[in-house]
Amino acid sequence: MKKTYTRVENIAGNVITLRAEGVAYGELAFVKGANPSLAQVIKLAGDEVSLQVFNGTRGISTGDEVEFLGRNLEVPFSENLLGRIFTGGGEPRDKKPMPPGEDIQIGGPSFNPARRIIPKRMVHTGIPMIDVFNSLVVSQKLPIFSVAGEPYNPLLARVAMQAQSDIIILGGMGLTFDDYLFFRDTLEKSGAMSRSIMFVHTADDPTVECLLTPDIALAVAEKFAVSGKDVLVLLTDMTNWSDALKEIAITMEQIPSNRGYPGDLYSQLAARYEKAVDIENSGSITVLAVTTMPGDDVTHPIPDNTGYITEGQFYLRNGRIEPFGSLSRLKQNVNKDTREDHRAIMDGMIQLYDKYRDTLEAQTMGFEMSKADQKFLKYGRIFEDRIMNLEINIPLKKALDTCWGILGECFEPRETGIDPDLCEKYWSKNGKE
Repeated sequence: MKKTYTRVENIAGNVITLRAEGVAYGELAFVKGANPSLAQVIKLAGDEVSLQVFNGTRGISTGDEVEFLGRNLEVPFSENLLGRIFTGGGEPRDKKPMPPGEDIQIGGPSFNPARRIIPKRMVHTGIPMIDVFNSLVVSQKLPIFSVAGEPYNPLLARVAMQAQSDIIILGGMGLTFDDYLFFRDTLEKSGAMSRSIMFVHTADDPTVECLLTPDIALAVAEKFAVSGKDVLVLLTDMTNWSDALKEIAITMEQIPSNRGYPGDLYSQLAARYEKAVDIENSGSITVLAVTTMPGDDVTHPIPDNTGYITEGQFYLRNGRIEPFGSLSRLKQNVNKDTREDHRAIMDGMIQLYDKYRDTLEAQTMGFEMSKADQKFLKYGRIFEDRIMNLEINIPLKKALDTCWGILGECFEPRETGIDPDLCEKYWSKNGKE
């Protein structure tokens, strides 16, 4: 039942406050006046109701009518969403008509734990530093920790193009217009757009749309997952989302917590990440989300809280996924079944790369390099060029063969520390005789 009120008691930023009864948290309202706009209930205190106005409060007066619609925000769902681009609020951004479909509510609870199954399938991305060394697992929730200036959006675009998932859903928050065009053009040119859906909030769009973006993306993903599809949700940037949450909290005069972020930041982040699920006898949702760290500070509230929620992390530094610190805690669920040499290559090559780092440091300090040191230096350069390069797109088994080939170029089998039986089986095929 719709209810209309004609007195706005307070306007602060993009939030209006009025007295109303029988209103639910998250309920939509329509603010009439010089600047008509949808709004959403974000706080209830007795009969005092606060609403976030989607289009901002410019032009709104205290005498404008506010009509409560009796429903939460909904988005139409159908297969026709594929290949389309929407705003963070779910409106078409690609200038095409809104596709018809079943209205689904956003922001619901996480999936029923009784229907979840243990993650046990790998998401193949074609990126060796992920597939070989920190495999992404179906239903995993994993952040990419990075800093401004790193190519985290190109990395997500590459994952969108190459990942073996039925559907890709991209949720962009606070993107520059150039970033939006980059994602759109990359997916269209690669042909991946036909299986993708984009929900994009740019830096010029209303703050509330930034907060809605992951909720809409995950609601649509859940509907596809229930229908049997494996969905990969890519979110960038959760720091922009958290900053939008902070902005609203300040407007609402909430008591700030660490560095001004709201005290429920952990719960708010968890409510989104916990949407990741592998559903028994159905589909799945896997979440890969960028978190930029202000000042490269992993103790900042956003990455700090994120680390307690998710199942590992990728560190993107100097244009590469850093092998030390990056960790997929679920990789052991899948890499035991890929190929018998997977774990040996994963462990052995990183240990050798660690020795390369030590040798490189010694070289910069002026130490004389031995023949063994020269081998490590050669190995490290080749490893960075053929494996750590994020532009490489090769299947897992070819990536493993490439690793054996690199070992064969640089070392003798006994120098690698890898099981002699595995070396005997794979060395002659891919390395030196």
